[in-house]
Amino acid sequence: MSLKVLRSGLNTTFQDLGRPNYYHLGIPFSGAMDSRNFLITNKLLSNSLNDAVLEFAYQGPKLLINEQKVNCVVAGNVNFLIKKSSKIFKGECYKTFELNKDDEVDIISTINSVYGYFSVSGGFELKKIWGSYSTHVKSELGPNNGKKIIQGDNLLINKKLTSNYQKKINFLNRKIEFIRVIKGTNFDFFSDESKNYFFNSSFEVTNLTDRMGMRLDGYKLKNLKNGNIKSEGLVKGVIQVPPDGRPIIMLSDHGTIGGYPKIGVIISADYNKIVQLPPSSKIKFKLVDIFEAEKLFKLYSIETKNILNQI
Repeated sequence: MSLKVLRSGLNTTFQDLGRPNYYHLGIPFSGAMDSRNFLITNKLLSNSLNDAVLEFAYQGPKLLINEQKVNCVVAGNVNFLIKKSSKIFKGECYKTFELNKDDEVDIISTINSVYGYFSVSGGFELKKIWGSYSTHVKSELGPNNGKKIIQGDNLLINKKLTSNYQKKINFLNRKIEFIRVIKGTNFDFFSDESKNYFFNSSFEVTNLTDRMGMRLDGYKLKNLKNGNIKSEGLVKGVIQVPPDGRPIIMLSDHGTIGGYPKIGVIISADYNKIVQLPPSSKIKFKLVDIFEAEKLFKLYSIETKNILNQI
């Protein structure tokens, strides 16, 4: 049983929750950019929470089911259509729908966001690579030989639909007023003026953004010390500042080490929000300490659990 890819969409890859514990080997974490929407996708289909899904950016794939029938779901702020015989229906996110033989789903675009998710009941038939279904394209690591999905691919499905059911959740992806950060390891490298501007002015998301990083434009931060430092370990959400003074937020496919000063780190509770900001979006940062960051993450985790329990 499989889905045929009629159009691949943009940056469509298999992802799960990531590939932890291999940083020391130079292997990035990867994983779904928006983990909350990823989890909702699997829960709506009664799949294991860490089953692989298709992640896409801006435009999703157009898929045709080759045989039998399967339940599907699309998560995110996404515009998509369902084609059954000669009839076309507008799809509804966070609501399962059934595809029969020769039916199609056409994921047209995300809406005021970047990433969306698609999966099927039973999940995709894949083998884990280094303990994960996640795809890291730059190193060609993961399912599908570590490559993006392309037109003509056939995506194998684990099992067919055994009973008709429909699940739905009313979920709203919240807009944000600011992104909270803790101090980076090189926070004191920057001038007081730069620190003041960093927290009291806005930055703009540029087109130079992908799964590896997000480059910002705005006030050019001034480093009082050497613009380059000895390379050291990176974490997801760390904000590096190269010599040109324009911050770069390291995202899920970031390298494991970096040699630019780090002014801050986005707290885990706000990571899903920032990855969904399209180019030209404005960002304001707010400083919190590590204790507040931990408290906010606990609240975020409880909120996520409550959302999943509603399904």
